[in-house]
Amino acid sequence: MLDLIDFLCKGGVDAICLLGSTGEFLNVPFADRIRLVHLGVKRSRVPILAGVSHSTLDGAVELASEAVGSGAAGLLLMPPYFFQYGQDDVLEFYFRFREQVPKRIPVFLYNIPQFTNPIAIKSATALLATGQFAGIKDSSGDQPYFEQLLAFKKEAEFTLLCGNDRLARWARASGAEGVVSGCACAVPELLAALDRAPSDALESQLMEFIERIDQFPTPVGVKVAAGLRKLKTGPLAVPLDREKCIILEEFKTWFAAWSKTLPPAGPEKRKS
Repeated sequence: MLDLIDFLCKGGVDAICLLGSTGEFLNVPFADRIRLVHLGVKRSRVPILAGVSHSTLDGAVELASEAVGSGAAGLLLMPPYFFQYGQDDVLEFYFRFREQVPKRIPVFLYNIPQFTNPIAIKSATALLATGQFAGIKDSSGDQPYFEQLLAFKKEAEFTLLCGNDRLARWARASGAEGVVSGCACAVPELLAALDRAPSDALESQLMEFIERIDQFPTPVGVKVAAGLRKLKTGPLAVPLDREKCIILEEFKTWFAAWSKTLPPAGPEKRKS
């Protein structure tokens, strides 16, 4: 993980989201999640947004307490995963969590309905309207949903982060404060360049990468690409079938050539 943090900082990112979905947090033992946030905060030259998502409220609160103690700049929390809950339950979960973590630490909602219970737009706006939550990372890829969040920014003050790389350029141009990118784990310089100086060419390059990695389950493509950039990524959590293994070998060959066309890394950010 430490080499990944160094790699991302050199790639010109402004902050790092640690132990999100692309980071396969649910496959990381509880004690290791605590340790990785502690080490990550010490190592990073940019602020760390710590993912503290858990299937239980108590688990999320404990992870949050440890992350705050380690110096994380903020917390990222999805609704509880695996079991299905209604929107009233989701609201209660977030309010109970906010009551049990220090008020000084920013808490970001994390909407990613592909993997867990959704945060319906009415729930998101109800939570954000209280002023108790710093913002939301929307990874749904649902543009109308995101547009409703953008419209709500006229009524409430919060930070809106795009968590879907396909919408990254549009979201930033439309008023989102930032992008939390899974692709940036493998190609941070491309996302940093697209954010600094948006262009059709850079967006096309990103879309080409997305089309390639979308051939595989999340986050296989990003993980393999990061490994090809000499980062320690470990084995795949679940083996691929024979046909996908053949496609994966083709992807590796393609990425080795394609990655040579990436823009140069931007200046490394420093902690303020």
